[in-house]
Amino acid sequence: MSQPSFADLGVSAPIREKLARHGCTEPFAVQRLVIGDALAGHDLLVRSPTGSGKTLAFAIPLVQRLRPDDGPGSGLVVAPTRELALQITDEVRRLGDACGLRTAAVYGGAGLAKQAKLARRAHIIVATPGRLLDLMGRGAVDLSHLKMLVLDEADRMLDMGFRPDIDRIVDRTPGERQTMLFSATLGDAVTRIAKSYARSARRHESGPAKLVDEADHRFIAVSHETKLDALVSELRAERELTLIFVRTKRGADRLVKRLSGRGITAAAMHGNKSQGQRERALAAFASSGVDALVATDVAARGIDVDGISHVINFDPPADHDAYQHRVGRTARAGRGGVGITLVKHEEAHDVGTIAAELALGDEFASAGFALPPSRRTRSRSPHARGAAGRQPGRSRSRSRSRSRRRRRAGGGVR
Repeated sequence: MSQPSFADLGVSAPIREKLARHGCTEPFAVQRLVIGDALAGHDLLVRSPTGSGKTLAFAIPLVQRLRPDDGPGSGLVVAPTRELALQITDEVRRLGDACGLRTAAVYGGAGLAKQAKLARRAHIIVATPGRLLDLMGRGAVDLSHLKMLVLDEADRMLDMGFRPDIDRIVDRTPGERQTMLFSATLGDAVTRIAKSYARSARRHESGPAKLVDEADHRFIAVSHETKLDALVSELRAERELTLIFVRTKRGADRLVKRLSGRGITAAAMHGNKSQGQRERALAAFASSGVDALVATDVAARGIDVDGISHVINFDPPADHDAYQHRVGRTARAGRGGVGITLVKHEEAHDVGTIAAELALGDEFASAGFALPPSRRTRSRSPHARGAAGRQPGRSRSRSRSRSRRRRRAGGGVR
């Protein structure tokens, strides 16, 4: 049975032509699920990982349903980080130009006056929460005539403590609007905000139930003294693009210097970098101009780069949700990928808990670690793995430190 085309889904000819000019001729799975309902005006709750084609799943209905005479502030996309906001802006602007719609990006870390000027004229605004509230407070953005609202990476915005900001934004919009929420995971918190913001939202789920289902997973026992050696050994093995996660901004800069001393070129990505530095680092990474990209969790949230074969947790993630979002950067679109976590003895209990929650107990034990006693029954059996050796599992969106991660002034990133 053939899959529906963009035309079958109701996508207009001008948009189809624009998509085709950029090599997009057939819809991805999430687009096939979502576009028809979105074009029909339904509110939506969608689970789909980054890199699945979800941006076009909401960008196409956004630019097709809005009209130039709808005026400024007719469409709004809210995203957790400036990198993600910029990537979304590129996609929306490309399609919007074909339909006579102006698009503006609103995010922290860039000139406020210029953004305010562009936002005043834009039909569609793509924004991080803090900067959007700033411009709303200055009268530069008016959402009283908003027709379409998209919340992208809703789970991560909740993790980062943005719920109060999102409430304030939504309270300034009309009740008669179309609302679409996209999230990599659909935990209780995301479901609750969907009930608050949307009306009878249609639910769609695309991709594996867990972001890590398609990757291979390894845990490596290290000490403080051997940790860098273990990382260097992995980076010198055969691989494609490699994303390395650390806990802090200072740790990212320090690791880049230490790798340089071993003859490995890396770039750091975190919130203390200027926008230009971040864009250059991301471009160098995507073009293989550096051997690896070292990033903090929040800064990496907007990274959507093809060809990441390895994700290495130099510092372990805080919880199983953070692990999913990190390792979910690889093994996309049917490609393989590897997630590697370096584990010191004093970290073994916490990492073992994460491994058990994600049904990675066997992989964790193969590194010579014992699972925490209460978690041992949750490791995967050969029968549960299936032919591909992987098992889907639960997913939950929960933050351990929301207040610490809160981004107040313009949705800045860590």
